[in-house]
Amino acid sequence: MNDDVRNIILGLVAAGISAGLGWIARTYLWNRKLRRKQAFLGLPENSEALLVVNRDPATSEPAVHRFDVFALLELAALIKDCGAHLQMVTQDHVQQGFGERTEFCVGGPGSNRRMLDHMAAMLPGVRINITPEPGPDRCAFQIGSERYRMEHGVTEYVLLARLTAGERSEARPVFLFCGQRAINNQAATRYLARNHERLARKHGNDSFVLLLKVVNSQAYGPDVVELVSDVTRVAQAPLPTPAPSRRASHRAS
Repeated sequence: MNDDVRNIILGLVAAGISAGLGWIARTYLWNRKLRRKQAFLGLPENSEALLVVNRDPATSEPAVHRFDVFALLELAALIKDCGAHLQMVTQDHVQQGFGERTEFCVGGPGSNRRMLDHMAAMLPGVRINITPEPGPDRCAFQIGSERYRMEHGVTEYVLLARLTAGERSEARPVFLFCGQRAINNQAATRYLARNHERLARKHGNDSFVLLLKVVNSQAYGPDVVELVSDVTRVAQAPLPTPAPSRRASHRAS
């Protein structure tokens, strides 16, 4: 075997080894990235997730708004990427506590009873005006002492929350997507799909509540979303009870 042939063989062997090591490294990194995603979403391989569907308040018949359908499709893609399975149920047919299966709950408390129950149990510092009467405070969020009013199609708000109950490390999270309008729910699910890696790095597997602003949805749809603030501490603290007025106290005495 002359030197030229030996050099060719050694080059092929080195290229094969390099390609194999590169494939192993890429596979390792891909698996690590997938495991982090599964841990953050609470969706290990072959686990089950629950999608809780709200109803369209604008119709008398049981129906889902088209933007909420788009939100569910965004979530279904995330669940499939993790190798998990999903079950879809309506908001009035959920019989499950916290931590058994990962839950994705879509829609405000006016259209989703399950959302109302979750907020009462885990977000006592949040109030949402769900009265149908028109006015500046319709659909407004009150988080602690701050109020966030909706400007239809211009400035709208949505809460994105990852919540866990209890101290069990294996407990599955509940994700809430609670917007002032259906298009805001889709904006929050898209924000989660695009930013789950960054959120996992920042929050780990802990609970968080983020207030997002959807900018000019009448022109940009659910695509332009800004993070207003992390309101976890305020949202999980009970709202202060208003003190009785002096007149009421005087009459009571």
